[in-house]
Amino acid sequence: MGQPRIDIYTKFACPFCVRAKRLLASKGVVFNEYDITLGGPRREEMLARAPQARTVPQIFIGETHVGGCDDLHALEASGKLDALLQG
Repeated sequence: MGQPRIDIYTKFACPFCVRAKRLLASKGVVFNEYDITLGGPRREEMLARAPQARTVPQIFIGETHVGGCDDLHALEASGKLDALLQG
């Protein structure tokens, strides 16, 4: 079983997006980044996957909606992120 699909929805010049991407990159994982700065179909897709989401980044690991940057870092601090990234 390989790494689960990782999707992150971001906006241009978002410091929280940069922090989240930096953490994921430090783990050596590949992720799909979708810039929703100007809205469009990817923003609609994000809202369909996480209807209450109004901020970025929004991070999905496999079928799990992680949430935002703080949520991702909380998973790391609790020691749960690595297991999630391994599927």
